[in-house]
Amino acid sequence: MNQYVLFFLAVIGGVFLAVQGGLNSTLGVYLKNPLLASLAAFFSSTLFALLFLVFSIKNNPTWVEIKQIPTYLWFTGGLFSVLGIGLYYYTIPKLGISTMISLGLFGQLVFSVFAGHYGWLDLPTEPITIKRTLGIITMLSGIILINLK
Repeated sequence: MNQYVLFFLAVIGGVFLAVQGGLNSTLGVYLKNPLLASLAAFFSSTLFALLFLVFSIKNNPTWVEIKQIPTYLWFTGGLFSVLGIGLYYYTIPKLGISTMISLGLFGQLVFSVFAGHYGWLDLPTEPITIKRTLGIITMLSGIILINLK
């Protein structure tokens, strides 16, 4: 797939995450509980994922392949997802969506730079470079500008 198409899809994915964060944080306010909103979001996400899976599956893993997957991978992603999304839903109504998303993206960026540099989570290594460091500094500058009152 073309690199520009992948970049565009990544941007659209970010838009979708911001939209769902805004919608579900509002749901959390109405429900008076961000974790209850997380539960509703993950339940509906499960239904949509099953629907998309039914229409898109091309290659099923074998039982042998499934048994080789480390047990922690079945649960830890979900745990971090609930914690991260729950924090989004809790903080968006208090901070505002642009503040929360900018700070959340900064956290993702900083973690991803270190995770990529050290190859954490069994992902390909991407060394920290001067360009990446300048990118983090630039993003931090943008966050400060976004949040100046």
